Amino acid sequence: MSEQGTPVAAGVVAAVVGFSSSFVVVLAGLTAVGATPVQAASGLLALCVAQALGMLWLALRHRTPVSLAWSTPGAALLVTTGAVQGGWPAAVGAFLATGVLVVATGLLPRLGDLVAAIPVSLARAMLAGVLLPLCVEPVLALADSPATVAPVVLTWLVLQRRAARWAVPASLAVALVVVVVTAGDAVAAGDLLPTLAVTAPGWSWQALVGVTLPLYVVTMASQNVPGVAVMGSFGYRVPWRETMGVTGLGTLLVAPLGGHAVNLAAITAALNAGPAAGPDREQRWRASVSAAVTYLVLAVGAGALTALVAAAPDGVVQSAAGLALLGTLAASLSDALADPTDRLPAVGCLVVAASGVSILGVGAAFWALVVGLVLRRVSPSAPSPTSSAGRARSGTHRR
Repeated sequence: MSEQGTPVAAGVVAAVVGFSSSFVVVLAGLTAVGATPVQAASGLLALCVAQALGMLWLALRHRTPVSLAWSTPGAALLVTTGAVQGGWPAAVGAFLATGVLVVATGLLPRLGDLVAAIPVSLARAMLAGVLLPLCVEPVLALADSPATVAPVVLTWLVLQRRAARWAVPASLAVALVVVVVTAGDAVAAGDLLPTLAVTAPGWSWQALVGVTLPLYVVTMASQNVPGVAVMGSFGYRVPWRETMGVTGLGTLLVAPLGGHAVNLAAITAALNAGPAAGPDREQRWRASVSAAVTYLVLAVGAGALTALVAAAPDGVVQSAAGLALLGTLAASLSDALADPTDRLPAVGCLVVAASGVSILGVGAAFWALVVGLVLRRVSPSAPSPTSSAGRARSGTHRR
């Protein structure tokens, strides 16, 4: 392969890996908060297009391999949140409010400082608690339906040793094959076409507190801040304020179409910004352009993939999603428990988030942060409020 083609190939790989590794989580999250299959397919399509257009703008404007993605941790949060007061329209309103907060983060440094004041251990513990029930699904499904789930798990297990990057996409491909074999007749031809469905937003304080705030926090702490750090590790500076404006505006535009959040990529950013995109650092921005074009192509398949997921036997797609999130769970647990003096508050936060409890119509993620902050306050060895998330965020004011 020629040197000129290397960034193009890296971008295609980044998009395919990013999409295939987590689209089932997005569909599951949107469905959990009330979306119909058509509305979930619309959200997936809109997210693909929005992040593609955002990447094209930032990469071409700044000649920097900035990578955008949907919020996979945010989608996992929606799965555990479940139906909210006001139904799907209220969830759409919560997504819109999240977009407003992201835009405001780029315009108002003090808002970013408030997010940075949330201890990184609690943010990661909340995410770990959200992910834990999802990551248990492969175990439960394998016990209940070994014939259909075992091929998915075995594919993931074998490729962990031989080609770890492709373990999750391959297991998802096997899951879709299982769906086609077992439920192919249940998928109508009309369901395979890409569609957009507009939903007028509704408003409820339960959705704003239980969805908007946790979605904003987990997206900032688990996507945007790490995304800046990944780019920095390869010598690139993210145009912070403009990127928050682009991703926040993207979130505002996709929300009525069913999308939950657009943000900086973290894991796949390394593919576009690292050596895989070629030896010439000045040309790696082409990888982001290539990834954007690939996402536009993948968007066409959103309807077909949603129809297949909707027709899947119980446990098959859930198992693939759980396997896809194991790496994120491991990283979240490591960060949450890294500081010995902060472990009790982190564990308390994790337990509440994993419980799925809903109080006053507000989901567990919000109460997990509340419990973690209270435990941190009363703990005799409570650390100072400064967190590594805050230190990471403080550098973004210059970007």
